[in-house]
Amino acid sequence: MTKGFLRFLLLALLLSAPAWLAASAWGAERVQCGAVKGRFIASSVGYCAMLPPSYDAQPGKKFPVLYFLHGMGGDQSFLVSSGGWQVIEDLWEQKQLGQFVIITPQAENSFYINSKDGQVKYDDFFIRDFIPQMEKKFRLTGTRSTRAIAGVSMGGYGALRFAFKYPQMFVAVSAHMPALLESLPRGTANAGFTSFLGPAFGSPTDEAFWKANSPFVFARKANLGSVKIYFDCGDRDDFDFDAGTRQMDKLLTDRHVAHTAHIYPGQHDWQFVAKHLRESLAFDAQAMGLKPKD
Repeated sequence: MTKGFLRFLLLALLLSAPAWLAASAWGAERVQCGAVKGRFIASSVGYCAMLPPSYDAQPGKKFPVLYFLHGMGGDQSFLVSSGGWQVIEDLWEQKQLGQFVIITPQAENSFYINSKDGQVKYDDFFIRDFIPQMEKKFRLTGTRSTRAIAGVSMGGYGALRFAFKYPQMFVAVSAHMPALLESLPRGTANAGFTSFLGPAFGSPTDEAFWKANSPFVFARKANLGSVKIYFDCGDRDDFDFDAGTRQMDKLLTDRHVAHTAHIYPGQHDWQFVAKHLRESLAFDAQAMGLKPKD
């Protein structure tokens, strides 16, 4: 776990370039970063919106949207600072991906939940404040059939949790190496894992609260028949999230919920995400009814 923790910190540093650098590196006209306020979080929350090539050329058109959630240690600029934005740009330029807006909100180490102490109600903020504000600001269609959610690591946890808890809001979900553990590790492994969880689940970490907020809880009871589901993980994940990925795969299979799940060669790093990002983006685009030429 110590080696995995160090790898996690390295990944966090690689994914944490500031938003102003992301915007300046790729041009403010295509990557727009800002901040919004809401009723459920005291401070402003940053975001970066990545706009498709036809966004400015078609000022009267409304666009589908993919909310892409960052992992722990990352921020709203992680898709640009990691190189993910270049992958997306290339796909658009080669007309291999339909065009939609991609928005990443800042989430700190919230795990995208309402924290146990009630100080950060991120779940409420994202659903009730953030999405409505983004739909107005960026000419989004505002319909379930054109709204998808995705994420990496902690963001994968958040994406699956949001999609399973609010299936009426999202047509599709995709997650890379999602932070899936039904139960926290025991002994010394627990200390290593909970050391970077942050305060969302209590301090010290409350295992019952962890379990109550797990995507597994919602996956067991939600009506997911109309949600397109994709998730993957490396077979040598540094945090054993591949075990949780297999558990989620089995749970959905036992419930006869259609989904796509893969265990690919790899570890818990951006290199794994980069190898499979095209696959998840194409999955989300197809679920939103987009063809590459759109």
